[in-house]
Amino acid sequence: MLSRERILALVPHQGAMCLWDEVLAWDAQGVRLRAYNHRDPAHPLRHRGRLHAVHLCEYGAQAMAVHGGLLAEGAGAGVKPGMLVALRGVELHVDRIDDLPGALEVEARCLMADATSSQYRFLITHQGDVLAQGRAAVLHSMPGEPSA
Repeated sequence: MLSRERILALVPHQGAMCLWDEVLAWDAQGVRLRAYNHRDPAHPLRHRGRLHAVHLCEYGAQAMAVHGGLLAEGAGAGVKPGMLVALRGVELHVDRIDDLPGALEVEARCLMADATSSQYRFLITHQGDVLAQGRAAVLHSMPGEPSA
């Protein structure tokens, strides 16, 4: 298991915008993570006191970033900045998540990755119940290009 401090060293998302707290497991194909921050009244994505389920897409995208950071670190390479460019097949099974008592967990699996882009599927659960699932695509900045 890897701590939040390790996650912060791998991703561009810092402070409260880094949504994951622990890496539970990872391999070349994917990552499993856990978060507890969805109940925090100061969560940066809250709107009018609520954290809506649509924000689970950001949790899924950040799981991709964690996995990419772990892979880059393992290869001795720098992390490639990226921009989320597409969400597909997203299914939300709840309206909000700020009222859930336990941890959120994600499994993100790489469907395709090359030097310019990556695609993942994600499944986010709470106490074994599916909250959200879908696919996300990221375009990576090429050397010499400004990052988004």
